[in-house]
Amino acid sequence: MTDIKELLLSRIRDVPDYPEPGVMFKDITPLLADPEAFTALTDALAELCVRHGATKVVGLEARGFILGAPVAVRAGLGFIPVRKAGKLPGATLAQSYDLEYGSAEIEVHAEDLAAGDRVMVIDDVLATGGTAEAALHLIRRAGAQVAGVAVLMELGFLPGRARVEPALDGAPLEALLVV
Repeated sequence: MTDIKELLLSRIRDVPDYPEPGVMFKDITPLLADPEAFTALTDALAELCVRHGATKVVGLEARGFILGAPVAVRAGLGFIPVRKAGKLPGATLAQSYDLEYGSAEIEVHAEDLAAGDRVMVIDDVLATGGTAEAALHLIRRAGAQVAGVAVLMELGFLPGRARVEPALDGAPLEALLVV
């Protein structure tokens, strides 16, 4: 696992003062552009899905789509996009959540998740945890079970893990990297 961590870290670029002064943005586009690193990431996340008995993968808009779709294919699972409100046609389930200033809402197609599904949530970064926490509530409201949350990296200096863990209700939170 050390080798994969080193590979992944070597392909994540720090961008200072983006999107605002004082923020060190972790840019994963160099990782996505490197087939060896992207394959290693996809394989590692797919292995977590299999290990935790997932039957479906939820990808959180937008980078969770980029990571979640190939993970689902690699693991032989279905892929379900969780989108910002108003982006999905047809009947949806919605979940609101609080942001630092204001609130947001995510949605999933109502028919995409059902009882018996075990869902792994995939995203690139766990930061404050609001979107992941909302996705877990949405998955359960749809009648499905949570297999866990798996992310490329967790920003350990932010309270995301503490926010998400109660909503996990014992399911695992797996971060390939903690920065």
